[in-house]
Amino acid sequence: MKQVKKLLIPALFSSLIFANVSSLSVYAAGDIASAVSGTWTTARAQVESIVNTVVFPVLDVILAILLFVKIGALYLDYRKHGQLEWTPIAIIFGGLLFTLTAPMYIWTII
Repeated sequence: MKQVKKLLIPALFSSLIFANVSSLSVYAAGDIASAVSGTWTTARAQVESIVNTVVFPVLDVILAILLFVKIGALYLDYRKHGQLEWTPIAIIFGGLLFTLTAPMYIWTII
């Protein structure tokens, strides 16, 4: 029991010190909310442009490739077992439709 106390007390003490040091409050001068919203309004056009021209097309290509791979696997599975599983194809197709149409309405939501 004595050895457990020798190990437990320093471990508890050091964890309390670490928790105290990592949870210090920081006080900022000024209005942080207006600074953040001002930064967002100036950077919104750049973010929107990058997301519309890079992110959504990459997602579209990935989902289109995945859809064709799943359709090929569905065909092979049908030939082997004689059954069709449409759920993964429907989910991927729904995701593809979402990413194809998202640039039209996503920025009004955000």
